[in-house]
Amino acid sequence: MRAVFFDLFNTLARFWPPRDQVQAEACKEFGIAVASAGIDLGYALADAHMTQQNASTTPLRTLTQEQTRAFFARYEQLILKGAGAEVDLALAERIWERVRQARYNLALFDDVLPAMARLKQRKLTLGVISNINRPGAALAQELGLDGVVHFVVTSHETRAEKPDPAMFRAALARAGVSPGEAVHVGDQIASDVEGARAVGIQPVLMDRYRTSGAADCPIVHTMQEVEGLFGH
Repeated sequence: MRAVFFDLFNTLARFWPPRDQVQAEACKEFGIAVASAGIDLGYALADAHMTQQNASTTPLRTLTQEQTRAFFARYEQLILKGAGAEVDLALAERIWERVRQARYNLALFDDVLPAMARLKQRKLTLGVISNINRPGAALAQELGLDGVVHFVVTSHETRAEKPDPAMFRAALARAGVSPGEAVHVGDQIASDVEGARAVGIQPVLMDRYRTSGAADCPIVHTMQEVEGLFGH
């Protein structure tokens, strides 16, 4: 293998403050109590819903403002369903609006930078492939990945979303490698695992919250386990 590509959200980065804390505080204002483990399960359901939307003919970035509001009402409803709270879409939309008002950012997981440094020492080309509608260079700089990874490919640049082959082919072109020389690590089975496999890239499922269940590819929970796939 000559290159390793990574998904961004829930693979390299997360909400900070943590998403369960943001959700718990928003729900509390509406008299709803949720537990961290349930929130993790709920996000797994909601993110699968987002993957399905992005794989459709109307990915999230193409939706109108009204359609986007409706999408995230359902997204929040699924988060709360995983946490054992059944709410209607109207209330889910109000809770999501409260989540959006919270002051939070994306932050790298603690194990990312040390592992990236060691992977680079193995002469591997490192890239990020993200379904985010922002320029890759700006995203890398904001997260402290500038100079750490060799490139970031985003939907903003490709006008496509994983599992669209265009995302993975753009990364292969940037890395200058063939599909059989690359590994892709991501947390979504449909967009990351199946998307990578469809173009001949070896997929690895990152399951940081241990909510994914079984998968027909290697499963890791930390960046150290990713390193382990390449020997010692």
